Amino acid sequence: MKKWLVAMLTVLTMAVVAACGNGETKEASGTKEQIITITDQYNKKGIDVKKNPKKVAVFSMGALDTLDKLGVQVAGLPKQAVPDYLSQYNDERYENLGGLKEPDFEKVAEMKPDLIIIQHRQAELFNEFSKIAPTIYIDTDNKHYMKSFKSDTNKLAKIFGKEREAKEALASIDQQIEELQKQAKKLNKNALVMMANDSKMTAFGPGSKYGLVHDVFGIQPADEKLDPNASHGQSISYEYLVKKNPDYLLVVDRGAAIGQTSSVKQIVENDYVKNINAIKNKHVVYLNPGLWYLSGGGLESVEGMIKEIKEGIQ
Repeated sequence: MKKWLVAMLTVLTMAVVAACGNGETKEASGTKEQIITITDQYNKKGIDVKKNPKKVAVFSMGALDTLDKLGVQVAGLPKQAVPDYLSQYNDERYENLGGLKEPDFEKVAEMKPDLIIIQHRQAELFNEFSKIAPTIYIDTDNKHYMKSFKSDTNKLAKIFGKEREAKEALASIDQQIEELQKQAKKLNKNALVMMANDSKMTAFGPGSKYGLVHDVFGIQPADEKLDPNASHGQSISYEYLVKKNPDYLLVVDRGAAIGQTSSVKQIVENDYVKNINAIKNKHVVYLNPGLWYLSGGGLESVEGMIKEIKEGIQ
């Protein structure tokens, strides 16, 4: 009787151990997906997103460069607008999803993305994207640049489990900005950020698309009264440049950014303005249009912007 009881207990013990083992294995390789709730200006009540989504379609070059910095793979993007510093994404292994303003919705639907990331250029198409997959809006707020930039970076880091990497990258950027602010204060000169497009010129001041030059980097504006809400800047003339006489000109060549022939030097450096301080002292800085026009607001682009301004005002 005792032998029979011992045998039964042994069998039961083995069964329990086996069951526990199976349970642990199932839990370790569990198929249940982790879900993260993300809020933004188009998802004010929150939208559920898979953690570590496998197929990601990105229409924000700033978000793309943040993901690149964090070591996150994407599946597709609009290849008509890839800046030079992200040229690796022109590779055939990435789906070509059309243009920034004219997405190929058929291609987007065919790739069956787990997540779509958009920015202001696709804002009006938010509902169309949302019919295909969960769609989040990642873009900087010009009036609160660093706050929105950090918030967007942390959202992406949370989705892809890259919080530590994001924290380190943001800390490095904070340090670089602090150094640039000290440099700008010591320089004690003003600057005008302008964009050249064909024969047209526009300028940007505090609170605008390129307002971070003043609001974040600490460089004095040559004109504090420019309209901050003009998305492509406030139209200016040669007479305006002579009147404002900026110490530095920081120039974005939109034509080069969108694949047109560049004539920016002929537009900016000519007899009309040859005597303004920036031209006379050779303080014209031609900014990388890939960083400043096509992208911006990403970990790589913000770092690149800091570097260009730092080197440009030495």
